[in-house]
Amino acid sequence: MAEQTHVLFVEDDDVIREATQLALERDGFAVTAMPDGLAGLEAFRANRPDIALLDVMVPGLDGVSLCRRIRDESTVPVIMLSARADSIDVVLGLEAGADDYVTKPFDGAVLVARIRAVLRRFGHASGPASASNTADERASADGGVLHFGDLEIDTEGMEVRRGGAPVALTPTEMRLLLEFSSAPGTVLSRDKLLERVWDYGWGGDTRVVDVHVQRLRTKVGQDRIETVRGFGYKLKA
Repeated sequence: MAEQTHVLFVEDDDVIREATQLALERDGFAVTAMPDGLAGLEAFRANRPDIALLDVMVPGLDGVSLCRRIRDESTVPVIMLSARADSIDVVLGLEAGADDYVTKPFDGAVLVARIRAVLRRFGHASGPASASNTADERASADGGVLHFGDLEIDTEGMEVRRGGAPVALTPTEMRLLLEFSSAPGTVLSRDKLLERVWDYGWGGDTRVVDVHVQRLRTKVGQDRIETVRGFGYKLKA
């Protein structure tokens, strides 16, 4: 029997917390549900879940701050839950290190689909082929290492170095960088990146892409990834 995926769910609304926990458990997940951020942090450290679902507005330690604390200790995938799609909290959550977000109220099936999509990206389940496969083929002649100026991408060891120093990337940031490195100099639209990196075949909020690109730039060099206004982004060869 396959081991259950462990979800940490932090939500202060009792009805939402209990209903969502039951829905996730019916879909085969093991769930640890907590009513506030401080309890959520303790549960994270004690249980080391496979994925964390964090409501933005929880007492004790808000979801954004909790996300930052988790990201300081782990690259575990994080999905933020926000009551408003246009809330600044969405961007703050992504900037804090979240990999995705879901707007409340949400349909249980949609939430499960988003969880599974994130887990596929993190290697918990097989997912669709990515352009990173092309990057692997291109790098094979150089021992699996791609070079872009002072930036080195080891596509076999999943490591990145800049000026010889290691660069710590989350799995989502690594997937994003591999997409860019698979076609240097080619403009990739936000929709294409959503499809390839976030597994959004149906489309999604392009703010997710924009915030992750900005986070990636701070690590690999602000001018390494160029914005092509009105079209998307490209990696400078």
